[in-house]
Amino acid sequence: MKSDTIPRKNQRKRGVYLLPNILTTANLFCGFYSILASMKGDFSLAAVVIIYAAVLDSLDGRIARMTNTMSKFGAEYDSLADLIAFGVAPSILAYSWALSGYGKWGWLVSFLFVVCGALRLARFNIQIGLAESRVFNGLPIPGAASVIATGIMLYYYIGGTGKFPDFSVIVVIIALALLMVSNVKYYSFKDLNFFSRKPFMSFVLVVIIMIIVAAEPQITLFTFALVYAFSGPVWWYVKCFKKAANKKTEESLKINNT
Repeated sequence: MKSDTIPRKNQRKRGVYLLPNILTTANLFCGFYSILASMKGDFSLAAVVIIYAAVLDSLDGRIARMTNTMSKFGAEYDSLADLIAFGVAPSILAYSWALSGYGKWGWLVSFLFVVCGALRLARFNIQIGLAESRVFNGLPIPGAASVIATGIMLYYYIGGTGKFPDFSVIVVIIALALLMVSNVKYYSFKDLNFFSRKPFMSFVLVVIIMIIVAAEPQITLFTFALVYAFSGPVWWYVKCFKKAANKKTEESLKINNT
């Protein structure tokens, strides 16, 4: 009865922020379009569209933070769009391009990529505000999708034709899937502030990188994606090596002191 006496003007109207969610919708559209292109056999176009989706995905969250338009709805919508654009789309692309000839093992490996991507996104959502924002726990799903997409772009750039039913693709897909659900740390780039003053040479370096990407996009984008995918295991190995070296040094000092 009391709820009926609350004036309507005091009831808060709920809505959504347009700009970040429009970008998320564009990301979702790219994932859907990539699936259609894969079904038609246009693998090069399907791969390029996934890269467009990755660019849009990097913009929607950053713009939401910049404009203070973050919301729970936007975060959930972004995760659903990411699962389509970077989970389902690249798995269908990889299956159509290389794995369909392996029968059930081909589509099971493709499904493994999807389910690991979904688990990666679910874990990320529940760790928001709990985990360190400077690093990601596991390979981000856009990073895994970018390795697949840029690899296919490079394949056609160097003269490849048709499908590529090579067993190495299965190994790569499984490795990417496991990296997504691993506890390996990856740099998130969230602490980069493009609106603060930077050294002059930083600007020159960015310009040089843009020129290189424009000149050889297939090679440079694949290199960036592959280096980022390897950066996590390399970082983990270096930390373990340093930890073992420090432990050995401490043990040596204890022996010398005794």
